[in-house]
Amino acid sequence: MFKSFFAQFTRNRQKKVFREYGSYIDRFEIEAYGTLEFAQWEHPFAQPFSITKSNIDFYRDMIAPGSFVIDIGAHSGDTTVPMAVATGKSGTVLALEPNKYVFKVLEVNSKLNRDQTNIIPLCMAATAEDGVFSFNYSDASFCNGGFLTEREKLDRHHKYTLEVQGRNLEKVLLTDYVHLLPSLSFIKVDAEGYDKEIIKTLSNIISTYRPAILSECNVFLTHKEREELFDVMSRFGYTLYKIVDADDRASVFQGVGKALTREDMHKEKHFDILAKPS
Repeated sequence: MFKSFFAQFTRNRQKKVFREYGSYIDRFEIEAYGTLEFAQWEHPFAQPFSITKSNIDFYRDMIAPGSFVIDIGAHSGDTTVPMAVATGKSGTVLALEPNKYVFKVLEVNSKLNRDQTNIIPLCMAATAEDGVFSFNYSDASFCNGGFLTEREKLDRHHKYTLEVQGRNLEKVLLTDYVHLLPSLSFIKVDAEGYDKEIIKTLSNIISTYRPAILSECNVFLTHKEREELFDVMSRFGYTLYKIVDADDRASVFQGVGKALTREDMHKEKHFDILAKPS
C-alpha cells in the first residue's frame, strides 16, 4: 500500500512540476529493413515506441518510394520514422512538431538511419496565420496537448500552457519546398482534434497534387466537429475510409473497403480516417 501511495505521489509531482527530459537510443532488427534506431523521449508520460515491420508496411501501402510526405503533429517521430523508411532515402518526410521540448527528440530521430531515410524537422504548428499561439497540455512538462477541441476546453484537464510558433504551411510549402510538391503523395495529420482546421489551410495544395490524407477522429470531438471533419476531408472529391487496423488498410488498397459515411462518424469514439482521391 505504501509503494502504491508513493508511486501516485511521484506521478502527481511529475505532472505538476516542469522538467526537461532527454532521450536515449533504442535499436530494432527489422526483417527486410535491417537495423533501425529510434530516440525515445524520457518523459515519464511518453509511451516507448517500437519500430516493427508491420508499422513500416502500414505506410508502404500508402506511400510511393521516392515521394514527398508531410507529417503534421510528428511528436518524437513515431510515425515520421516508419513513413521515412517507407518512402526511402530518395524520398522526403517533412515533419512538423510545435512543442520545443519533444522537438529536440524529433531532431535526433531525423539524424538517425540516414542511409534509409530523409527527414526534415520543423518546429512549428500548421496554422491559418503566422504568429505565436498558446497550446494547452495536461502536464507541466508538456507531453500531451495542443489546440483543444470544444469538449476538452470544458474538462479543464489541459491547464498547462506552452507558447508555440505557428506558420501557414501552404505558404511554407510554396516558398521553401515547391520543388518537392509534384511528388507529394501523403499527408498525415494528428493535431489533437484540430485536424480539420489544418486541412482547410492546405486546400490549394490538396486540390492540385491530390495526396492521400490520414487523419484522426479524436475521441473528444463533438457531434458537430465530427461532421465538419468529414465534410472538410470529402470536399476534395475524396472517398473516406475508417482505418482501425492493418486489415482495414489492406481492404482499402485491395479495392474492397467500405466507404465511410457522415453517419459513421458517430458510431465509434476514436478511429483514423484515410481519404483517397476518387
